[in-house]
This record gives sequence, structure tokens and C-alpha cells, in this order.
Amino acid sequence: MDKKNFAFDKVNFILLAVGMVIVILGFVLMAGPGTNETAFQSDIFSVRRVRVAPVVCFLGFVFMIYGVLRKPKDNE
Repeated sequence: MDKKNFAFDKVNFILLAVGMVIVILGFVLMAGPGTNETAFQSDIFSVRRVRVAPVVCFLGFVFMIYGVLRKPKDNE
């Protein structure tokens, strides 16, 4: 198959993979114990889960959007 038929090059796929890893890291940062009927966990309001993790996820999505919109360079 001719390389000119591909919309993305190797760098685009690397950027998408890195963006996905950053998004997964953001969701891991959001994880933690929850609150139930018998016990209240104040950790659900921690800075890591409320501010840091959503910003990390947002940056990962922005990185993935850049990876999709980046135009591959022509080698000709």
C-alpha cells in the first residue's frame, strides 16, 4: 500500500498514544475510595481528585486533538 494514502504518519500515531496515556493517567488520579451510607470519606474532595486529575485529562485530550489535526510533512 502506498504511503500517500495514509492520513497520519508515525508522529501522529505517537502523539495520539501519548495523549491516551495522559488521559488514562488523569483517570487513575481520579480513582480512590468512595463514600457510602455508613462512612463519609473526605478524600473525595481532595485537590488531586477535584482539580489536578481533570486538568491532566483535559491536557491529554488537547494533546490527542493536536495529534489528529497535525498535518504530516511531505518528504518530496
